[in-house]
Amino acid sequence: MIRALALFSSRCAGAYRHRMSRSATLLAVLGLLALSACSSGSGSPGNDDGAAPSSTSAPSGSAAPSSPFSVPLPPPASCEGVPAVDVSTAAALQRALDDAVPGQVIRLADGRYEGNFVATAKAGAEAPIHLCGSRGAVLDGGKIDGAYTLHLSGAAYWQVTGLTVTGGKKGVMVDGGVGNWLEGLLVTSIGDEAIHLRAGSTDNVVTGNTVRDTGLRRAKFGEGIYIGTAESNWCRISNCQPDRSDRNLVEGNDISGTTAESVDIKEGTSGGVLRGNTFDGSTMEESDSWVDVKGNGWRIEDNSGTAAPEDGFQVHEVVDGWGRDNVFTGNTGRVDAQGYVVDVAGPRAIQESTTVTCDNSAGGAGSGLSNVDCGNS
Repeated sequence: MIRALALFSSRCAGAYRHRMSRSATLLAVLGLLALSACSSGSGSPGNDDGAAPSSTSAPSGSAAPSSPFSVPLPPPASCEGVPAVDVSTAAALQRALDDAVPGQVIRLADGRYEGNFVATAKAGAEAPIHLCGSRGAVLDGGKIDGAYTLHLSGAAYWQVTGLTVTGGKKGVMVDGGVGNWLEGLLVTSIGDEAIHLRAGSTDNVVTGNTVRDTGLRRAKFGEGIYIGTAESNWCRISNCQPDRSDRNLVEGNDISGTTAESVDIKEGTSGGVLRGNTFDGSTMEESDSWVDVKGNGWRIEDNSGTAAPEDGFQVHEVVDGWGRDNVFTGNTGRVDAQGYVVDVAGPRAIQESTTVTCDNSAGGAGSGLSNVDCGNS
């Protein structure tokens, strides 16, 4: 592990070029230290609502560097062969969430669990809490203008795997969460966005999920995966400071049927990785790109998209000092629209700080690869 960390550090963000197995992905999370070290630290109104957990506060300063990566990695999740709390009703599920302790497995039988479920327990890397089941175990949040279907509120080191999440205003919301792992979920038929990391949620992994049919309540808020908080909502979510939802890994997700961006990366976030995801923009009503990047020091790599509304990827400076030092490499697909594969909007400082490698390629981009010259990462 030490040798691997040294390799990441020496090569900075360039060590992510290949697709990885789950165990290798764990190692890649450790490599986010190098991304954080390499970044300089540092749209439209967001769809955040509610308040952040009272224990969550964001560092001051609009473009301060991210804190060092210090979160240990969790062991691989397993739903079989371990002592578990077996759950088959909605009431029993919420009791199990309330009573969860480090190292526990909460195993859901197939069936429909109607309600809005909240988990707050904090575990650790060596003994995470695992909430698991098959796609036949369905968390149904009900009204699309109601509450969140599954809310990890201040929770740490939860592994949520395999389930179906449907209904509710938002599908899976993580507020102030650290070291959580969301994997293999089907998140579908959601009022607003499907998966949201917010309120200082750091060092989380969102991997191998399928997202479908968002924005049923309001198309403008129908993102697939949403990282951070729009500046217009900082005073409600992060004490009027940037929402430091930093060093999150979003990998291998299949996102379509969204009315807004497949992935929206907000101002205030830094040092994350968006890798190996697939996007379909054919149902987007309230966006003009698959991915909108407004944070700093993100690496956007090996993603593939089809049917972009205008551009494949966009970079914006919504707040001074943000939208900087992002890297786009190895992204492919078909834009089939009048824009760019990568459109870096805003002042020259953003364009000069953005790296677009020449191996990005998406057919049918009427304006070409990018409005910045391509080079090497």
